Amino acid sequence: MTAPAVCVLGLGLIGGSLLRAAETTGRRAFGATKSGADAEQARADGFDVLPTVDAALARAAELDALVVVSVPLPAVDEVLRAVNRVAPRCRLTDVVGVKAPVLDAVVRLAPNARYAGGHPMAGLAASGWAVGDGRLFEKAAWMVSVDEGVDLQVWADVARLALDVGAFVVPATADDHDAAVARISHLPHLLATTLAAVGADGGPLSLTLAAGSFRDGTRVAGSRPELVTAMCEGNKVALLTVLDDALGRLGAARGSLASTGSIGVTVRAGHQGRGALDEFEPPELIADLAAPGILATLRELGRRGGRVTGLADTRSAGGPA
Repeated sequence: MTAPAVCVLGLGLIGGSLLRAAETTGRRAFGATKSGADAEQARADGFDVLPTVDAALARAAELDALVVVSVPLPAVDEVLRAVNRVAPRCRLTDVVGVKAPVLDAVVRLAPNARYAGGHPMAGLAASGWAVGDGRLFEKAAWMVSVDEGVDLQVWADVARLALDVGAFVVPATADDHDAAVARISHLPHLLATTLAAVGADGGPLSLTLAAGSFRDGTRVAGSRPELVTAMCEGNKVALLTVLDDALGRLGAARGSLASTGSIGVTVRAGHQGRGALDEFEPPELIADLAAPGILATLRELGRRGGRVTGLADTRSAGGPA
């Protein structure tokens, strides 16, 4: 079965990397962006970039392409209005870092789109077309949503694209995804920004002594502040829960250090947590999308930290499930 063409809307780090990667799979790939600089650089590099989002969506509708929304969360509504205006029945996915707000926006603004949300867990602190890399997704987790009503054929399109560019697929609902990334993505961004500010407040001596632990711990603090702000604020409820968890642990460490001079409990818990990451062996599945109850199977696989490494049958996958 021929894979659909790919239309990428937004050509920053993730969208630009995906346009590059999709082309290497043999798919017809094209895109559009509101950034004149990114568009100019992408065209100079030989990629097919249309002059407007509407023009790209018109071509996507003609080709029945998979449309990938790759813009920051605050810009999603504008893109979805264009989708509904130009290509209302398109195959649709996204790569935005929070899923529940995007799902809600699709329901409100592009209700007829055939949607399956996505989020590749890959990135750099830098942004823009110039830093994109077609190999960015190799060995990365790529969440593909399994909420009620997801279009299984589009789910298969997104999963196959993720697999073909070297990622593995993690199925999850929007709410489960957002709760998880609050812990392993959004909280680390907040901690990195806090650590960077505390270090800088130490003045020149602190900065000249800064070595591996400080640089590693603050790497993502170099991300564009507006992108981090939108991502974290878009996942406010889940982030507040894990922020309370982190503050409670830091408070306990401070109390123990002040009263007994020890932070051993905190350090050992962190060491065990890192060990759990290093030792974790996720269950794997070759998914047959025609199997009865496949959405429930995929949801449970995701909750167990499992991954889809292949698709047994995409031709018989139906529509919304």
